[in-house]
Amino acid sequence: MYAIIEACGRQYKVQEGETVYFEKLDTEEGKKVTFDKVVFVSDEGKVQVGTPYVTGVKVEGKVVSHGRGKKILVFKYKPKKNERKTRGHRQDYTKVEITSIKVAAAKKAEKVAE
Repeated sequence: MYAIIEACGRQYKVQEGETVYFEKLDTEEGKKVTFDKVVFVSDEGKVQVGTPYVTGVKVEGKVVSHGRGKKILVFKYKPKKNERKTRGHRQDYTKVEITSIKVAAAKKAEKVAE
């Protein structure tokens, strides 16, 4: 079973037991996190696609740690002008372990006899 969730302005493919790196979340280490914006769910061939989100599905995780990524160097230059700039950036992240993907039981619609 896997799901595609929307968090931090991006979409992530997650599975139970997997560790995912999100942009910095405002949650303390060891606390639970719930993601309600589920775009897609696949369970043994059964597929649910949201418009825009699937209702009744939640993805839960546990915050493992916070940290900073590797430094990314940005180098800009203009040829023949002797103009060069070097900048660095380190992105903050939150490491989350996905504990469960909960799918609510689908209610069957009853047909109304006319």
